[in-house]
Amino acid sequence: MPHDGRARTGLWEPSAPEAGATTGAGAPALLAGPTGAPPQVPGSTASERVLSFAGAALAAVYVPAADGEDLRLAETSSGTDQAHGLAETSSGTDHAHGLPERLPLSGGSPAAHAVRTDRPLWLNDLERAAYDDEGGPPPPGRSLAALPLRTADGRRGCLVVAGTDAQGFDAERRHLLERCAEAVSGLLRAAAGRPAPSSLLAPALRNLGIGSFVLVPGTGLVEADETLLELTGITPDDFDGKAETLLSHALPDDMHALMAVLEPSAQAFGHRRELEFRVRCPTGELRWLSLACRVPAGTGDRPDRILGVVTATPVLRRGPDDVSRIQWLTAALDEATTVRDVGRVAVTALREPLGAGRVALAEAQDGRLDVTVHDPPEPADWPGSWRAAPRPEQQPLVEVPDAALSALRAALRDGRMDLWPAGAAPGPALVDLGPGGLAVLPLPAKGRILGVCLVGWDHAHAFAPEERSFLTAAAALVGQALTRAHAHDAEEELATMLQRSLLPRRLPELPGGTAVARYLPARRGLQVGGDWYDVIALTEDRVALVIGDVQGHSAAAATIMGQMRTAVRAYAVEGHPPDVVLSHANRLLVGMETDLFATCCYAEVDMEEGTLLFVRAGHLAPLVRHPDGTTEEAEVEGGPPLGILADAEFPMTSVTLTPGTVLALITDGLVESADLPLDEGMDRTRAALAAADAADPGAMADALLGDGGRREDDVALLLLRYDGMETRPVKAGWAVWRLPDAVMHARRFTARTLRRWRVEEAADAVLLVVSELVTNALVHTQGPVRIDLVLRGDRVRVSVSDSSPRAPAKPVIVDWESTGGRGLLLVEAVSESSGSVPVAGGKQVWSEIVVTCRDPATGDPPPPTEPGSLW
Repeated sequence: MPHDGRARTGLWEPSAPEAGATTGAGAPALLAGPTGAPPQVPGSTASERVLSFAGAALAAVYVPAADGEDLRLAETSSGTDQAHGLAETSSGTDHAHGLPERLPLSGGSPAAHAVRTDRPLWLNDLERAAYDDEGGPPPPGRSLAALPLRTADGRRGCLVVAGTDAQGFDAERRHLLERCAEAVSGLLRAAAGRPAPSSLLAPALRNLGIGSFVLVPGTGLVEADETLLELTGITPDDFDGKAETLLSHALPDDMHALMAVLEPSAQAFGHRRELEFRVRCPTGELRWLSLACRVPAGTGDRPDRILGVVTATPVLRRGPDDVSRIQWLTAALDEATTVRDVGRVAVTALREPLGAGRVALAEAQDGRLDVTVHDPPEPADWPGSWRAAPRPEQQPLVEVPDAALSALRAALRDGRMDLWPAGAAPGPALVDLGPGGLAVLPLPAKGRILGVCLVGWDHAHAFAPEERSFLTAAAALVGQALTRAHAHDAEEELATMLQRSLLPRRLPELPGGTAVARYLPARRGLQVGGDWYDVIALTEDRVALVIGDVQGHSAAAATIMGQMRTAVRAYAVEGHPPDVVLSHANRLLVGMETDLFATCCYAEVDMEEGTLLFVRAGHLAPLVRHPDGTTEEAEVEGGPPLGILADAEFPMTSVTLTPGTVLALITDGLVESADLPLDEGMDRTRAALAAADAADPGAMADALLGDGGRREDDVALLLLRYDGMETRPVKAGWAVWRLPDAVMHARRFTARTLRRWRVEEAADAVLLVVSELVTNALVHTQGPVRIDLVLRGDRVRVSVSDSSPRAPAKPVIVDWESTGGRGLLLVEAVSESSGSVPVAGGKQVWSEIVVTCRDPATGDPPPPTEPGSLW
């Protein structure tokens, strides 16, 4: 291949050791063996140990050169096995290897090829010969990997790895190197616009969360890096270099397996061993860890060192041995909550690891067997007798055929596992399910059999003794998990039904605004809590927004929450001002003599004027997002929580809204948790509120909730986007005097108002309504009487208020000779709608009448317009 003439150092040539390089003689003293001679561990850094597990004798990071035509060497690192690998092959020393300072992108090197194709290149000893190494032929018996690195500006670098195995890198080592390359790429992207960091491999491996160690068998001494200590819950100050200290937090049940891995026999030399184990951190957290270690070949009866790495395993990988399978199955079933979750875990544990063709879970229900989970999921992959008859507008299903029921019922009755070899299963239906073999596993739990798990093989399958033990243990674990899952499903269904019955099913449509709400239950304990919200339409242009939180997460908290929501709504629709509403609710809760208290925020919004009256009872302050996108906490005076002091006062605060403002009422579950301080949570929520798109309140609410995470508390969220009313109603009011001719004056006021509004065509009906309502108020009540007229669009609303809380009663029967009792019937007859609502200090009787508005310039009726528009 052509070269550009630049002086290069051969890729495989030895060079002088780097300053500070650690050799075998410089190994830490704590690794000394029983005789005091230090073991020959040529490298002891965490990155070197991890690279050795990836099968790397040497790794180099090349980054794009300034001219864009070459790759520039940025960093090199060797694995801990270099003294046993590349150095011995090339020079017989343990010195680091020289590498080309630059590699042309147009050349034929593996690195250039990987960068041009943007795909990893994996070469064994023979395949590598087809490429130009750009620096001299490498020694035989080595593999090579080149992985592209993606930078922020679209250019690419390369991670070049020289392997110790001539056969190349296996799938697990490839995966580890790909993760390493992605981590290095992340560091390069983070350094966009700046020179590449001088160190990339070590911080990249730290970001992967991989801990490493070197153990000298027989001495109990171990060297561990900080990542491993963090994973095992040990502080560096508490670590004394002893293996027993490192394993002090491991669960006793896992110690036997750990010792078998960390104290291997001579037959384990050169083998890689893996194990998943558990540690209980000082905080009480139970953490699963995955340990992998390798025992290089030694010269005596015992190995001189054990190299290992440890990673956190949120989802444990299934190991090839039955112990690992049971470990994985136990942990996975512990996380499974629903019946379907249990079924999916069972399928994952039984089908692929055992090479089965089909797995089905069938539960006993009312004398029949219902298939709840099956894999493969498509009925077409199941025998014809197992496919359910097509149902209209339903997906095809898998069901247990009648021909198989007798044999399966016997298994349910006896509770005995049956393992049928190829063609031996009773009946053609079961043979079709597993022509190569069939396992019928009863699922026991609490003294009864819940159902059966069916595992079928398409090809001849021999049931080894170890597999029989595994299937027996798996069936018992799945049965117990199903019992828990059924209880969880029933509890969640009850909690969901209870929560739905206590919270509004839908929110009312508001004039001049949009309200949306969200509720998320806590993900621990009973998934029903004390958070609630409500939107109460008080009048056509006034609405109350309520959010509250009852202490606790229990049925008692939910019960109190339902009572408080009902009480607040009842006091609100009676027409009380916000402070009186919370005062009444507070006295009610105090009178219940419960140990629980509640916080609440109540806001009464005048949608026409854009004014709010806030009252707060120990609750978080609302958040306000202004039309320009800025957010702030509303400065609202507050009182104590409800249920603490019977005579507590709740001051009101007035706030003015402009169109485009968004009001957010929240509960503390959104902004506070064990690892999230309240102030930080409020800041995050404010930032999310500012960044969200106010054009879609629903999407804004979802953005504030985020992904939910593992919530410790339930969350309630209520948003109001205030848009303002495009057409404001026209209003007029008059206080009725208690005089003999009061009704006449009320009619004259109404007639003048209708003429001014140019709707006098409806005067007869409106004046009739005014006469009847004012007469009833004067005759049947004491105290002040007031009449209010409102023109909104094509309707006139007549409202008469008085001081009596009693609603007007219509007579059941009116004799034709009676001189009274027909007033409300007449009002209903001429009105589009009518009714009565409680207000502060009394009630209000109202009627709405359709009118035709005229153009004040021409006197003609207006053309058809959008609903709600005056003209």
